[in-house]
Amino acid sequence: MKAIQATRLESLDDYAMVDVPVPAPGAGEVRIRVAACGVGYVDALTALGRYQVKPPLPFIPGMEVAGRIDALGVGVAGLSVGDRVLAQVRAAFAQQAIAPAPIVSRIPDNMSFEQAAGFRTNYLTALHGLRDRACLLPGERLLVIGAAGGVGLAAVQIGKLLGATVIAVASTPEKRTLVRCCGADATLDRDVDGWRDRLKQVADGGVDVVFDPVCGPLFQLAFRSLRWRGRHLVVGFAGGEIPALAANLPLLKGAALVGVDVRQFAAVFEADNAARLMCELLDWVRNGRLVPPVGRIFPFAEFRAALTYAFSGEGTAKTVLAVEPAA
Repeated sequence: MKAIQATRLESLDDYAMVDVPVPAPGAGEVRIRVAACGVGYVDALTALGRYQVKPPLPFIPGMEVAGRIDALGVGVAGLSVGDRVLAQVRAAFAQQAIAPAPIVSRIPDNMSFEQAAGFRTNYLTALHGLRDRACLLPGERLLVIGAAGGVGLAAVQIGKLLGATVIAVASTPEKRTLVRCCGADATLDRDVDGWRDRLKQVADGGVDVVFDPVCGPLFQLAFRSLRWRGRHLVVGFAGGEIPALAANLPLLKGAALVGVDVRQFAAVFEADNAARLMCELLDWVRNGRLVPPVGRIFPFAEFRAALTYAFSGEGTAKTVLAVEPAA
């Protein structure tokens, strides 16, 4: 089969399309014929060797796929060859991938492979963060930073489904139009000068929850804009340098800085809870309450362009690498 692989992590030029053996599923695993892969900022960071954990070599990038099951390992129940599924895997940029059966989900008939390819991480992060970590309540004000990105748009949509008033921060007029179409009640630019004054115009008195996958220049300004008992969710560091917060601010505001690590939540500590949330999310898709937008789609051969685009922060929604024609 064809796969995108590198033997070192110096640059994206180190990656090439190569022939590798077709993997065989072990006990409790399934093999998926990949139709599409999700491509995110972390995927690009990892591919460049800049993530906090460096992968073993040779390395095939990507963590999320959608496609059809084409083989079952011993002991797999509840799944069948031919099922349309999404899953988290270790080597997504390939024509076939192996996934543990417990984290494979059938996708609804009304969900495309392109929608499914970037769904699990972003929407599970948003629901876990907003419901489990922030305990977001109906009627509360939710501020989403980086709202036009994959996880940001998921937070906008999930926030609305949970009954919040959503204020979305996005960098361009086009991105702000998109987040409004996805349910945001109000939008803001990300220019630091006068930003808190502009926030007050749409949320006088502050916000209850901040969903922050960027943790960039707006980090402290957003935390200072929290109401009493506010919660600031640290979701990621797409902004680059990790910011600091003076310890007196949480005390004075009665507010909390809360981490959201969906990887450990789903794979280490609360796998059963993660599975329940995935079922709920896919039910929302099935009944039309949740329609995941799709970002830019790249052909399989343009994998470098896809990783570069995902790393740039210029895109909207989740970038997708089309591996096989959808069927």
